Amino acid sequence: MIQENHTALSDFIFVGYSELPVLEELLFAVFLLIYMSIITGNGLIIYIIMTDPILDTPMYFFLKNLAFLEILYTSVTLPKMLVNFVAQNKTISFVGCAAQIYFILFLGSIECFLLAAMAYDRYVAICNPLHYKLIICKELCLVLVTGSFIIPMPIHMGQIYLLFTLPYCGTREINNFFCDVLPVLELACADTIANEVYRVVASALIIVLPFCLIFASYVKIISVILKMSSVESRKKVFATCSSHIIVVSLFYGSGTIVYVSPRSKETLIVNKLLSLFYTILIPMLNPIIYSLRNEEVKVSLRKLFRKC
Repeated sequence: MIQENHTALSDFIFVGYSELPVLEELLFAVFLLIYMSIITGNGLIIYIIMTDPILDTPMYFFLKNLAFLEILYTSVTLPKMLVNFVAQNKTISFVGCAAQIYFILFLGSIECFLLAAMAYDRYVAICNPLHYKLIICKELCLVLVTGSFIIPMPIHMGQIYLLFTLPYCGTREINNFFCDVLPVLELACADTIANEVYRVVASALIIVLPFCLIFASYVKIISVILKMSSVESRKKVFATCSSHIIVVSLFYGSGTIVYVSPRSKETLIVNKLLSLFYTILIPMLNPIIYSLRNEEVKVSLRKLFRKC
């Protein structure tokens, strides 16, 4: 069936905002600057964590993996988008579209689990500080990161199989800047109820379950903070969690709207904008959020700039 579809439909065409061609050069410049800032910002985070012994802790181990993930995540979509802004032929092959969707879902799911692991790390550090080093050991950190990579693999393979064994006929235009589940699903000329059910179940496992773990962790953390007698201690403890809370709110908020909300013509337009937000702007903002609100990261960056 995949071979038949590939024969009948050799490629897809991106629409994006092609109805406004005068903006394409401006969009190219803006997105190129964003991509460079993502590479630079997350690259700096990775470098200082790997070179500064002060940052050799489980929290920064997770942050290093998150920064590396953000670079991979944006590299799945942004280079192709940049090419499309300056190319006349804004197409992607059938197989290329399937690969792009898979890696968007796969890497996005890893980020969900990594954010949950980071919340658990903060929970143990604040709620059980005396046993922190015993519980959050290097072996557990490796298990959590490895599990974050392994768990989403089979889930999204099934979703891609269901999506690209559908018959596609008629229009080949994807109403987005890159291949994503909902815009491609709109092009199918068959019953997509199985895809819808699978999408909701997969989203519950990948988005809702980790979010529940994060929420439960912060309920415990907040209860401990409220019991502290010193206002200064409350501020100090909350400061260690504030960056993570902001990132979780931005990422899960936009991701939930796109992948869990019901489909309609109005939501597809909103989702096109939100998909840019969580695939491009959040990876750009993460290094800024963690560096501006984290004193240890700021100290390490100052050391690096002095050396330079």
